[in-house]
Amino acid sequence: MFKIIGVLLGYYLFGIFGAFIGYIVGSFIDRYRAYGAGGVNPLTAAHRQSVFIETVFILMGKLAKADGHVSRDEITHVEDFMQKLGMSSEHRQVAIVLFKQGTAPDYDIKPKLNEFMSVCGHTSSLRQMLLVYLIVMALSDGYLDATEESLLNDVASNLGYDPLAFKQLLEMVSSQSHFAGGKVTSADALGDAYKALGVTKESSDQEVKRAYRKLISQYHPDKLMGQGVPEDMIAVATAQTQEVQTAYDLIKKSRNMI
Repeated sequence: MFKIIGVLLGYYLFGIFGAFIGYIVGSFIDRYRAYGAGGVNPLTAAHRQSVFIETVFILMGKLAKADGHVSRDEITHVEDFMQKLGMSSEHRQVAIVLFKQGTAPDYDIKPKLNEFMSVCGHTSSLRQMLLVYLIVMALSDGYLDATEESLLNDVASNLGYDPLAFKQLLEMVSSQSHFAGGKVTSADALGDAYKALGVTKESSDQEVKRAYRKLISQYHPDKLMGQGVPEDMIAVATAQTQEVQTAYDLIKKSRNMI
């Protein structure tokens, strides 16, 4: 929309040259509105994708090693995770190398997190998706132990999350997992549905709708790819969208919402 406005306004003020400048400025504004600050410059997309992949799998390795050893189950979880992502063979090989790098006992994650923040940190969706990937990985064996949660807290702090904000995100993603595959798997399904959306039973219908729309927007594949999430890593976001939708449908039904 702003491309058209920019072209018309630029032409009106400065002629053909103004229309060209208006198109460029309008394109940047349209990309900002669609993808956020991280997607404004499409020329940096490849670099953002590279840094995102490196950070995700290095931290997954660190997470697997958090309790002092990498179990066969944890390796299987990572392999299943890559399978779930539908990663290309090239990205799978890179991911394995990065994962092993992260498991090194003396590996310091701080420089990698600093690089991530300098390249991707100005886009909140990329910071949140990094944490979502790591939380999904940590919960893949059905529980989150103290060492894993401590590491995730440290990572979240480096990404600019305060303890309360991270706790809320952890609770949301954990609750969303109870609706995996579009199925209700929780004894307190309605309570988990509210937590999955980050709202409460006391929230108004409008607040529930706003929370739902915000999550759906955050997990939207085109938006994430525009910001720097590689295409073959979108599957987790797609699964989260399905889980959010299932939770929202349950709340709608319980409230007779339109």
